[in-house]
Amino acid sequence: MACRLNVSLFLWLLLVICEAGRQMSKLSNKKLCADSECSHPILIARATQDYYPADCRFIPIRQGQLVYVYSMLKDRGNLFWAGSVQGSYYGEQEARIGHFPSSVVEELQPLMPANTEVKTTKWDFYCD
Repeated sequence: MACRLNVSLFLWLLLVICEAGRQMSKLSNKKLCADSECSHPILIARATQDYYPADCRFIPIRQGQLVYVYSMLKDRGNLFWAGSVQGSYYGEQEARIGHFPSSVVEELQPLMPANTEVKTTKWDFYCD
């Protein structure tokens, strides 16, 4: 009986650990970036409206927030960009990179050209 309980507990813990992160479907197979690692922002944009994400691949954006854009999806996902937002004062919201519709922002300041085409990986659409 104790052995069966231990096995059940182990399987339950394993299930919880495995469900902590999950792979979501890819929005696109390619993206445009400023460099091969997409580590430099392409542009700064301002949100023209609030955006409430559908799932964990996306980030919430409030109207007026500045968004640092790091990549622009290509092909079937060309309506989505990836970037990070900060709150109105430092520390209000930790910066997190996620996707959002390009239609909810206006471009303010170009920083670097997005001339580098990069293949997306499963980690581009992974959820914690």
